[in-house]
Amino acid sequence: MDDIETPLEPTNLRFLRRLVTVLTIIMIVGVVTVVSLLVIRLNAAPAPLALPEQVTLPDGATTSAFTVGSDWFAVVTENDEILIFDQVTGTLRQTIVLD
Repeated sequence: MDDIETPLEPTNLRFLRRLVTVLTIIMIVGVVTVVSLLVIRLNAAPAPLALPEQVTLPDGATTSAFTVGSDWFAVVTENDEILIFDQVTGTLRQTIVLD
C-alpha cells in the first residue's frame, strides 16, 4: 500500500475547489448580513408621525395615529383621545375620550 503514489491534482480542479470554497464563504457572510440587518431594522423604534404644521397638540400629548378627512384632521393620542382639528385653520374642533 505504501508503494501507491497519490496522483497530482490538476491545476483547473484545484482552482475550481478554491473558487467553490470562496463563494461558499461569501454566501454565508451575505446571508448573515441580510438576517442581521433585518433583525436590526425590525427591532428599531418606529419613526414619529409627521403632522401638518398647523396642527399643535396639547401639552404632553403624543401621536399614535393620524388621518385626514375632507375638511378635518384626526389625531389619536397615546392618552386614548381623538382630537379633531379644522383642516384650514388648524383649530381644535372636538375632543373624544375613548374608554
